[in-house]
Amino acid sequence: MQLTAPAAGRSTESRPRDPDGMAVASFILGLLGLLVLNLFLGPIAIALAAVALWRGTSRRGRAWLGLTLGVADLVVLLVSMDLSHTVSWSL
Repeated sequence: MQLTAPAAGRSTESRPRDPDGMAVASFILGLLGLLVLNLFLGPIAIALAAVALWRGTSRRGRAWLGLTLGVADLVVLLVSMDLSHTVSWSL
C-alpha cells in the first residue's frame, strides 16, 4: 500500500469556513436584503460580517459594508413598517 502526499495547496485536515468568503457573502446578502427578505437577510449579513471580522478577513472593507448593509436592512424595514402602519412592506 502506497501513501501519497496531498495535492499542492491542499491539506488533509478540515479547514474552518473562509472568512473572506463570509465577508463577500455578508455584502451580497446585505445588498439583496435591501430589496427582499430584509427581516432574514439583514441579521444573517450582520452575523457573517461579525464572524469574518473576528476571524481576521483580508477583505475588511467588504465585511464592514456587509455589516452596514445588514443594519440598513433592519432600519429600512422599521421605517417602512412605521410609514405603512403594517407588519410588512412592499416596493
